Amino acid sequence: MKSKSLTTWIIIGLITGIIVGFALNSLTSTEVTTSYAKNISIITDIFLRLIKMIIAPLIISTLIVGIAKMGDAKTLGRVFSKTLLLFMVASFISITVGLVIVNILAPGVGINFVANTSSAVTNIEPTTFSFHNFIAHAIPTSIIDAMSRNEILQIVIFSIFMGCSLSAIGKKGEPIIKILDSLVYVMLKLTSYVMLFAPITVFAAISAMIAERGLSVLISTSIFMGEFYFTLALLWLILIGVSVLIVGRCILRLVKNIMQPALLAFTTSSSEAAFPGTLEKLEEFGISNKIASFVLPIGYSFNLVGSMAYCSFAVIFIGQACNIHLSMGEQIAMLLILMLTSKGMAGIPRASLVVIAATLTQFNIPEAGLILLMGIDPFLDMGRSATNVMSNAMGAALVGRWEGEHYGDGCRGTPKEKSDNFFTDKISLKS
Repeated sequence: MKSKSLTTWIIIGLITGIIVGFALNSLTSTEVTTSYAKNISIITDIFLRLIKMIIAPLIISTLIVGIAKMGDAKTLGRVFSKTLLLFMVASFISITVGLVIVNILAPGVGINFVANTSSAVTNIEPTTFSFHNFIAHAIPTSIIDAMSRNEILQIVIFSIFMGCSLSAIGKKGEPIIKILDSLVYVMLKLTSYVMLFAPITVFAAISAMIAERGLSVLISTSIFMGEFYFTLALLWLILIGVSVLIVGRCILRLVKNIMQPALLAFTTSSSEAAFPGTLEKLEEFGISNKIASFVLPIGYSFNLVGSMAYCSFAVIFIGQACNIHLSMGEQIAMLLILMLTSKGMAGIPRASLVVIAATLTQFNIPEAGLILLMGIDPFLDMGRSATNVMSNAMGAALVGRWEGEHYGDGCRGTPKEKSDNFFTDKISLKS
């Protein structure tokens, strides 16, 4: 299925899902809509399981081969330091944007929420951030265990060590590199088959959500949701604008191409679902495989800017709703805390809510305020996921540009010969 055709079918699935979901919610009983949502959700579960099945071997193969092809530890260290610095700056920008907009718009003022109990907030266990716990979670005890649980950060750590080791032993590591190189092509072809189910998955996810919750949940909370999506839109403009200034107008071509995986992430509320498609679009844009396959997996662990903006926005919103005012100093302290705690979000179920809950307790804001978000969090998660995809794509383009890569017309810098990419080979997703 061609890329444009797939995008069209995803949009059709989205629109049809809204119509069917609204019709079921309006014309049938609660029992029927609940049963429908429960039964059709198996399609979404199957698709996300298929995506998770792909993620670990795809990250391992692409990241190890990419690192091995960098040639030396000096190049790897330079690329890693640039990537980490870039993601820290992006984190600071996203959290700051969330804080500034929520203070200006003040969506929680006037709600006067009374926290009688926190028992209504289920399955959300706030955890206190510590450097020891973060390191313990990041370092795998077994790569097999990490793959079985799709712990992306642990998989990335293992792949970095493995790639460095293969690069260090030279010719003796070439057979393993060739095997992993072949594995990449196999996984990409497998990905193309899995993506054929994306349109029906989008239909199932959206129709189930609307059938069970109805459009009323969107209407009643439209002001808050509109203000948060305005925050995400502003974040998009800032990150894309900075990328245009550094890379050039050619980055707009990547923004256009990245819309398909971003749309998939939006409709499925899963950044992971967009990983293979994002990697493909990065390499089609002209980013070398060694950069794209290195930066993107790390971005999925450290550069969830949509989620970080949501955390700062939501904490202040709950404080406003509970009539609790945080001083400028306290908000700066919150920014620094979120800069650290957000780095452990990858792979944690309902990670944003967990981080928010942990942050609330540190500023004496009732955890029960999470109730205000629980009903609409799935809709907010859609925007967060799409924003995460966009930010990681911009990050890969910036790192590539700083490494001297050129992306064609409208790009700053001097063109240089492009290296071979997995997606531009004769064995492509489009074949």
